[in-house]
Amino acid sequence: MEKLKHFIKGIAIGGTMMVPGVSGGTMALILGIYDEIIHSISSFFKDVKKNFLFLLIVGLGGIIGLVTVGLLVDKAIEHFEYPTMFLFLGIVLGGLPVLFKEANRGKKTKFDWLFFVIGVIIIAGLMFLDSKVNGSIVDLSNASYGLYIYLFIAGIVVSIALILPGISTSFLLLTLGLLTPLIDAIKTLDFAFLIPLALGVIFGVVAITKLLESLLNKKPRQTYLMIIGFVVASMIEVFPGIPSGIDLLICPILFVLGFVLIRFVSEKYGD
Repeated sequence: MEKLKHFIKGIAIGGTMMVPGVSGGTMALILGIYDEIIHSISSFFKDVKKNFLFLLIVGLGGIIGLVTVGLLVDKAIEHFEYPTMFLFLGIVLGGLPVLFKEANRGKKTKFDWLFFVIGVIIIAGLMFLDSKVNGSIVDLSNASYGLYIYLFIAGIVVSIALILPGISTSFLLLTLGLLTPLIDAIKTLDFAFLIPLALGVIFGVVAITKLLESLLNKKPRQTYLMIIGFVVASMIEVFPGIPSGIDLLICPILFVLGFVLIRFVSEKYGD
């Protein structure tokens, strides 16, 4: 039963990764599985069998969520942008109490607010970079060693979003000009694209996780306040604008639904 819960949580995490502004890491925190993921990666060789099985189950769920739920969400954004984004705006806002709860575990200092500001500035910088690309700067028709190296390095960068709650994976993919090519590669099962990107992600996750676990253990309040800064700033990316017509009625309902849904899920299944 526990394995099934981990698998379903993996699907939920993977399903959020294609939504601009929404973080799979935040979803993992809300579902109460984040610390276990970080610990399983950072101490992988201390209990290889247990950690491998756990990560395999969550990872398979994540892949299925990415390919199925993620692509469905992508279609929903394409055809019903405002209602879909307001739903996820409610989900993001509903997840903030979980992050504040984690932040309260640490010792308070008078400079804590600076970490929140740093988080906001980092996301603002990503938004600026995002505005300079058109969503796709990768030419898949011109495969070369340079492209594979770029995909590997991009995978390392994307791994930051997978590990850090509050930074949207799709947001970084957009900034790197990889979101559209990745969706196309998943649809066509283009392994020449997917494999170097995946290898970069794996390398990045292993390299970053140990450092993050150390920060979460030694400076949990400051680390989570920076993550909250990520989440708050990323809500600007989620907000699609003021709706009109029938969306003016539907969007507030979906916003409240998303908020209530994620609060229910985090309280019932977050442990």
